[in-house]
Amino acid sequence: MKSTANEILIDDTAFWVATRGRCFGPFDYQWSPDLRGVELTYQGLKFGEICGQEQLYADLAEFKLPISVCEVAAITAGTLAAGVAEGRCVDQRISVLLNLLERFGFSRFRVRDV
Repeated sequence: MKSTANEILIDDTAFWVATRGRCFGPFDYQWSPDLRGVELTYQGLKFGEICGQEQLYADLAEFKLPISVCEVAAITAGTLAAGVAEGRCVDQRISVLLNLLERFGFSRFRVRDV
């Protein structure tokens, strides 16, 4: 995926975080085998899990990504996965994501489908 702007590029469940001339990803999420949570992956490797509405575990340290990429990826993965679980349409998920990005100081990121 190519982008030099501050943006989140979404392709179905996968997404990339682009910033400072680099693009990181794909990040993705899928239901856990027991269907009780959502697993979060980076380049196909599990880095976290959403276990409930208020419970998210994510650790991207092993990938040595910039902290802002980790923060944006966690916000994005959690928001998109929760939106799916809550039955929200894509536009609603993106709206919530943009609000949360602004709330946490990442309003410089835009979101686009690829």
